[in-house]
Amino acid sequence: MESNVRAILVGVDFGKSDFNSSLEELSLLALSAGAVPISTITCKRSSPDSALFIGSGKAEEVANAILDHAIEIVIFNHALSPAQQRNLEKNLKVRVVDRTSLILDIFAQRAKSHEGKVQVELAQLQHLATRLIRGWTHLERQKGGIGLRGPGETQLETDRRLLGDRVKALKDKLSKLQRQRETQRRARNRSRTFSVSLVGYTNAGKSTLFNVLTKAGTYTADQLFATLDTTSRRVYLGDVGQIVISDTVGFIRELPHQLVAAFRATLEETIHADLLLHVVDAASPTRLDQIAQVNQVLHEIGADQIPQLLVWNKIDVAGLDPGIERDEYDKIQRVFLSAKTGSGLNDLRDALGEFAADLGFHSLTTDHDVVDDQSDNV
Repeated sequence: MESNVRAILVGVDFGKSDFNSSLEELSLLALSAGAVPISTITCKRSSPDSALFIGSGKAEEVANAILDHAIEIVIFNHALSPAQQRNLEKNLKVRVVDRTSLILDIFAQRAKSHEGKVQVELAQLQHLATRLIRGWTHLERQKGGIGLRGPGETQLETDRRLLGDRVKALKDKLSKLQRQRETQRRARNRSRTFSVSLVGYTNAGKSTLFNVLTKAGTYTADQLFATLDTTSRRVYLGDVGQIVISDTVGFIRELPHQLVAAFRATLEETIHADLLLHVVDAASPTRLDQIAQVNQVLHEIGADQIPQLLVWNKIDVAGLDPGIERDEYDKIQRVFLSAKTGSGLNDLRDALGEFAADLGFHSLTTDHDVVDDQSDNV
């Protein structure tokens, strides 16, 4: 998405309790994509309008606001059907983007590694394939251009075939990259290295925590989806020896299913971890809902059986004290810390050591036993 494009946000209240927080999130998503939200228009409905999602009256209100504020794009906080998107664009005379397309756009901007870019392109093509728009002519240039069309093929059929070929090629690439990752993981397993994956809602502070634990210097910013590519680093942890910590993409409510599928290879770092550090923004009023959203995605990718340690981050903002909270069986439940100030980090290191010891990991590894998997080099 072009930067500084003027946008209207549209949200429909279907009676869900998280409507307001979801709208705030849409505003952050829009800003992360480079748009400037000028106005937000909302309405209440029991179900979407089949033609325009918001109905003709509300569509007229949006059209007037577009003229009043010189709006260039309208962003919906929902997934639109191809027909609804076309009808709205015809009606409003500007580009219309739904929540799914917006998240895909951010992912396309942020992906840095080869694997990340392949996954994003695959997710975008699978989403756009349902749109039936003539948007695939750029694929012809990659394939040689004129002379590609088979006998009797329409432009749309050619586009679909080229699209199908491209999707297949991307899937083949991904499976090759997945095999490389599996080889690296097997090398780690042979060395019996304690493996930890950071998971959490987007913008919970995972990458900041990753950086202070590993001194890795990965990109961090106060924006949604600052990190897309899984990066793994070794850390020396006292009695346990070398452990491997992996930073992963942040989760979000209604994460497009194309992305869950396309990023399965990246998220497999999570599936094969010995422990999940579930980082929570302790200062967020919707933190419990965010925890539930992350657990839902973990369930979808088959990682819900892995031991979890809740890390309540940003205690400096939330006004909480650092420390470890245990249950009635003396097992660690939560660690309270601030990745930004460093308060509570020693508690986390102690907690990691305790978990590793409980799982039977001891200082058996030497430096050359451990594979340093950096997805930037994949």
